[in-house]
Parts: sequence; structure tokens; C-alpha cells
Amino acid sequence: MRKSGLPADTLKQLYAMMLTIRRFEERIASLYPEQEMKCPVHLCTGQEAISAGVCIHLKKEDYIFSTHRSHGHCIAKGIDLKSLAAELYGKFAGCSRGRGGSMHLADPDHGIPGTSAIVGGCIPLAVGAGLSSAMKGDGRVSAAFFGDGAVDEGAFHESLNFASLKKLPVIFVCENNYYATNSPQCARQPDVSIAERARGYGIPGKRVDGNDVLPVYAAAKDAVRRARSGGGPTLLEFETYRWKAHVGPDSDIESGCRPADVHERWLKKCPLEVFERYLFDRSIVTKDEMDLISARIEREIEEAFEFGKKSTYPDASELTEYVY
Repeated sequence: MRKSGLPADTLKQLYAMMLTIRRFEERIASLYPEQEMKCPVHLCTGQEAISAGVCIHLKKEDYIFSTHRSHGHCIAKGIDLKSLAAELYGKFAGCSRGRGGSMHLADPDHGIPGTSAIVGGCIPLAVGAGLSSAMKGDGRVSAAFFGDGAVDEGAFHESLNFASLKKLPVIFVCENNYYATNSPQCARQPDVSIAERARGYGIPGKRVDGNDVLPVYAAAKDAVRRARSGGGPTLLEFETYRWKAHVGPDSDIESGCRPADVHERWLKKCPLEVFERYLFDRSIVTKDEMDLISARIEREIEEAFEFGKKSTYPDASELTEYVY
């Protein structure tokens, strides 16, 4: 990591957000075997720098549209941890009233209209929101988060084409973790970087180390500024790696779904450890400060999951409510 030039408060904010996402996902992994969470969970452990580095530039009223692996994006956008934990337990106090589970989170007050488990499904939704913002002139930016698997979908190309044509305030954020479920990218796509595909639509495309929060921050800053000033969309490809299996709290390395040596190499690129070293080496954060940040986050997560467990389930009489 090179010198960032960012204020210490901003660096600490990025670190705290990354740590919150990591600890939240770790808590899910530890509690899931209790079988009280009935919904499938898709964890973003190892990909925290992208959520933190992008969402720090978004205002509360800006929109994010996300996928089945959306915890990190929603946390970074400001979703209440208690409502998120309650949703995982299927409780009425959950952000989707216990009806969405892990893959269908919503918090309109924080610019999260709803996440979608349909691969690539969130991309045209972000473009639609961007078109609305452009027509209203409300200055809002929409960010679509998706994986490399979504690039296989026609909706990706149609959305980039339309967003470029109309110069919409949209940021396309590809979290390229090189696997769609257990299918490697090299088996699905030609050897052309995802970011390079932006050129065909006449928009900027940038490929960045998604495990280094400072380049993520810088790339997202430029993209948000461009979108908000009327310059149109940007495609950002962040190279990263998920530590856990496609779904569930376990690893899929033991079953041979992904190469163990590649997995080990990525573990050594832990985005939190990389950033911690940066902060320590430059005396931006002391060990005592880091311990205080960690203790505060642990308390918040403990309270969130305790709230989720103790909350009540939706009443059977409400079964047909919120159904259209």
C-alpha cells in the first residue's frame, strides 16, 4: 500500500466498517450450526474492502442494488445490524419482516430498495433507478454490486449499453472472485478482463485489487464523482476471493470444489490484515485504539444477534400480507 493522503478519521472509518462486516459474517458462521437460521446464507468473508471502499462515497439517499451475497454491501450502506440479524432468524423485526431471509434484504430508508438472488438481476434495477434519477434530476447515484458470474448474463450487456447511451448515474461494481458457484471464470469466459468490456460501450472500465481498500476507495471515488456530475456510468472490476463456500458457513476446499493452494494464497491477502499493517506501520492507529474499535463492534454484533434471537416470528394471520 502506498501513502493514501486520506485523513486518519477516514482511514479508521474504513477499517471499522471492514471489521464490522468480517465479525458479522464470522458470527453467522459460528451460530448457523444451531439450526435457528433457516435461510441459506452466502457469506462475503474476505471481500470486505469492496463494500467499505465503495459505500463510503455514497450518500444515504443513494441506491445500492445487490445479490444473494449482500450482507457486506447492506452493512456498509447503513442497514441496522439488529434488523439484519432478526431477518436471518425470520423474525418480524427483520428488515424484510422475516420474509426475505439472507438473500432478500431491504432498507429503503438507507437506499436499499431490495437485494435479489437472481444472477445479474440487480444490474438492470440499478439502471432503472439511474434513469429515474436522471429524469428527476435528484442527484442520486445507483450502484449495482454483482459477481463475475453475472457478466455471463445478457442483462449485464444490455444494462451497460443503455446506461452509456443515456449517460446514467450508475456504477457497475463487479466483485470478481473468479467463481460462479463452483465454476471457475476461465471455464465460462474468454481471457479478457471484465473491466475491458466497458470499452465496447464507450464508458470507463477499471480493474483494481479488491483486497486493498485504498485503491478500491480511489476508484470508487472517481466513479461516484463522474456519475454525480453527469458524466455517466463506470464499470469497476475488483479482484477478490470469497473464503467460504458458495453457500453456507463452511469451506468447500475439502470437497475439492476449489484448489487448496489457490485458497491458501488468497488467505494471505486478507484485506483486513493488509490494512491493519498499513495503519500500524504509519502509526495511524495504535494497538489500544484498535482494541477499542474491536470491542465496540463486538458489543454491537452481540446485541444484534441477541435481539434477533429474542424477537418474535410473524403471526400466522399475516401470512398473506406483503404478497402481490
